[in-house]
Amino acid sequence: MVHAPDHVCYRYRLRAFAPHLALAGWKMQPLAVARGPWGFLQELRQAAAAQVVVLQRKLLPRWQLGLLRRVAKVLIYDFDDAVFLRDSNAGRCTTSVWRSGRFAATIAAADVVLAGNPFLAEQASAWTAADRIHCFPTCIDPDLYGLALHDRQGAAVRLAWIGSRSTVSSLDMAHPGLLAAAGRLPGLRLKVICDRFPALPGIEIIPRAWSPDSEAQELADADIGISWLPDHPWSLGKCGLKVLQYMAAGLPVVANPVGIHRQLICHGRTGFLAASPEEWAEAIHRLASSPELRTRMGRSARQAVRERYDLAHWSQQWASLLDGLAPAPGDSTKAGHRPQGGRRFPSTQRQPTASVIP
Repeated sequence: MVHAPDHVCYRYRLRAFAPHLALAGWKMQPLAVARGPWGFLQELRQAAAAQVVVLQRKLLPRWQLGLLRRVAKVLIYDFDDAVFLRDSNAGRCTTSVWRSGRFAATIAAADVVLAGNPFLAEQASAWTAADRIHCFPTCIDPDLYGLALHDRQGAAVRLAWIGSRSTVSSLDMAHPGLLAAAGRLPGLRLKVICDRFPALPGIEIIPRAWSPDSEAQELADADIGISWLPDHPWSLGKCGLKVLQYMAAGLPVVANPVGIHRQLICHGRTGFLAASPEEWAEAIHRLASSPELRTRMGRSARQAVRERYDLAHWSQQWASLLDGLAPAPGDSTKAGHRPQGGRRFPSTQRQPTASVIP
């Protein structure tokens, strides 16, 4: 369950697969969780009618989780953040007994858990059997992204950062490295694609309002993607969407060596992992000085997305998972019973439904 059907996690981790799953005979029906008890009870009726219910990210109160578990034939829990912690970007203590308790109950209740990265999968393994957990990365369709031209050089290059207002504060922490780079490339500009824009003295900001219709083109009209993850537990749950978007657009990436950055970025091949301001300055200067290097790294980055995070490939994994879990037509499996093994739907079967509670 997320805040809204247009939430970024729902768009990339579930809705993006809908066309591919439709070809495999699955219909995805999003259900936004109602705020009040009565609305939630009404939505349980729709969940009960589905072959599979996907609960995304939300940590429900125990009574709601219990009712959902009772009516759902198959319950999948999908998460791509350290939801068992508080967001460290909010400046509060990350530990939360309330969150960790609900997380444990949710993982234990689910038939299958889809974790966005290995760290999240490890956390889930404390509360359920290992064979119920699948490491399922956030995916990208690289064909939706134009390829950066890399026809600029020196201080004329454009850095790019994309994200939400909840994470834009990370640019404050990247500021020393950006400032060091600007010292070697006076006039360095940073395109910020967001709904909120930072003030970074010494760095010219190019504000671009985020839109799902323009984000891919905005990235393709840049030269280097940047990302910074604060070195705290919350960051370990991040799944690197912005880095994958940079890579899909053919941008080399400069990022600090924290969390998912180490897995996504091949240092020296698809970008640079830089810890200190001096390392950031060197990496950005080296890339800015060589369009040929940016082109080569950008193409390697895009190919890495195709090989490891391609939407089409992981759509097949989604379809296989659903086919293996859902009860066959006429099955007497009771609501709330955990299925043992899976059966495939005959081609003549009416299109099954996967109800997504976003």
